[in-house]
Amino acid sequence: MNAIVIKQPGGPEVLALQPQPAPQPAAHEVLVRVHAAGVNRPDVLMRQGKYAGSGDVSGLIPGLEIAGIVEACGTEVSRWQPGDAVCALLPAGGYAELAAVDARHCLPVPAGLSMAEAAALPETVFTVWHNVFQRGQLQPGETLLVHGGSSGIGTTAIQLARALGSHVAVTAGDEAKCSACRELGADWAINYKADDFEQVLNDEGVDVILDMIGGDYIAKNLRLLKDDGRLVFINAMQGGRGEFSALEVMRRRLTITGSTLRPRSADFKAALAAAVEQHVWPLIAAGKFRPLIHQLFPLAKAAEAHKLMESSAHIGKIVLEVGH
Repeated sequence: MNAIVIKQPGGPEVLALQPQPAPQPAAHEVLVRVHAAGVNRPDVLMRQGKYAGSGDVSGLIPGLEIAGIVEACGTEVSRWQPGDAVCALLPAGGYAELAAVDARHCLPVPAGLSMAEAAALPETVFTVWHNVFQRGQLQPGETLLVHGGSSGIGTTAIQLARALGSHVAVTAGDEAKCSACRELGADWAINYKADDFEQVLNDEGVDVILDMIGGDYIAKNLRLLKDDGRLVFINAMQGGRGEFSALEVMRRRLTITGSTLRPRSADFKAALAAAVEQHVWPLIAAGKFRPLIHQLFPLAKAAEAHKLMESSAHIGKIVLEVGH
């Protein structure tokens, strides 16, 4: 098979399309003929050798989410059959023509969605469901603040929170991104280059914050939270350190938490997949959520896709299409 391989840690130019041995599915796995693979920020960090738990990335095939057709099933697999259309979460290996995936980490491609749209679901939806709704415990009527509202994570969080009855505020880097977020249902969309989100939202306050920025946002986030508010970290692009008062956390009963998905156990991801299928797939079927695709690239242009990801010029998801 052909796959995109990280030659050594570095910039987008270290991604190379190379022949690779086809993976063989283990007893609990399915072999998927990949039609599309989502591109995510952790892929960039993995390529740079900076992603937690990635180790030596030389020779690694990146890619954490795919959609395609089941080609073969391991002996312990009962749910899937060859020919089934699935999307799946995987720890690596998505930028390839074939991928072996834990069968429990696969979900059916929702009716009416293209393979590219289905490939844009797993990493993003799993991350949002776990961090906003499981860890953050967002409730109907509460307000969610999402930093990076125009990202794949952000556009997913906006739609899911609105579909489940919550209010949404976002920050984004220009007016076009803010406008896109409003169209998806954001009640407030704040251009962080022009306005201070803390000042804009200070009178309103928020219940849950999904933060991928860190740095000087940390103190602002905590000041914005209402009593019993929850701050959830999924990245710290401006650094992981920030000052806050533990006494204030105690007085206002604030929760500070966060997670990364890739290092979690296969059993955890299986349980999360089941929760996502139970809670999110019906919203897709009802037309209340659809992944927003910014641009499609052929597999061979993975480096160009990574350049776009690093530029942060995109609104929604970037997806690689794998030709057959």
